[in-house]
Amino acid sequence: MLRRVLALTSGRIAVGILAVIALLALLGPLLAPQDPLATSDNTLAAASGAHWLGTDYLGRDVLSRLLDGSRVSVLGSLEVAVMALVVGAIPGILSVYLGRVFEWVTLRLADTLVALPFLLFAVAVIALLGNGITQAMLVTGALVSPLFYRVARAATLSVARSPYVEAALVSGASIGWVVRRHVWLKVLPPLAVAFAQTIGVGFVIVSSLTFLGIGVQPPEPTWGGLLASDLGYLSHQPWAPVVPALLIMVTVWAANLLADAIRDVSGEAGRALVNSRKARANRRAAADPVSAGGTR
Repeated sequence: MLRRVLALTSGRIAVGILAVIALLALLGPLLAPQDPLATSDNTLAAASGAHWLGTDYLGRDVLSRLLDGSRVSVLGSLEVAVMALVVGAIPGILSVYLGRVFEWVTLRLADTLVALPFLLFAVAVIALLGNGITQAMLVTGALVSPLFYRVARAATLSVARSPYVEAALVSGASIGWVVRRHVWLKVLPPLAVAFAQTIGVGFVIVSSLTFLGIGVQPPEPTWGGLLASDLGYLSHQPWAPVVPALLIMVTVWAANLLADAIRDVSGEAGRALVNSRKARANRRAAADPVSAGGTR
């Protein structure tokens, strides 16, 4: 699947942008030219050789804070996506095989989670468990999990009634073997699409919480926190919110673009894409000898 995604221009762009963001999360604190927490008297300074993006209201280097704060945003979005995948996909697959009672309970639980406003619920969890981004993201991931539940359940239902799956069950194969051998390959592409979309949703959630000052203890830098602090000094630095806002927008856009690319190369659409490329390659191969003979 990865090879097919990279064969698309949109897939290469999305993977390239997300790879850069991942490198920022891994190496950002090491690449920061200055201490992101160090204050100075040079407050609200414009961009210069010493401070490429200027300084904030406490004289801290903005570029260093952006690089250092990338880790919180990336890890938070991944926590949301992984938690939603685990909590939603596994019950979604098992609901097809474990009987009516398990199916009814999981469906009602998914409907309940959909009705809860996850941002407000995350704020309530932070108020109960303390100001930490990890617990907020894990709870938010559980609230987003109905998306994975429904995707996994729908994909499993399309495979569960196929003749080869029914034959495997009749012959004595366990549910775990059937899921690993037949169901998982069919469920994986739509889950990959949902996972990429949820990464973008996770970035929005992390940025929203940190924008409100929730989940991260100050003065730890975050993209949302930088955006919030810059909005308070627009009269001095009207350009300051552009960079953190642009980073958030580009990351979310790349995650959605990757989801679209995965959807385009999976399933029937993916097979049609591969067949059309093979047909074009065959036509070019057939046309080359003709053109070569005409040249002679």
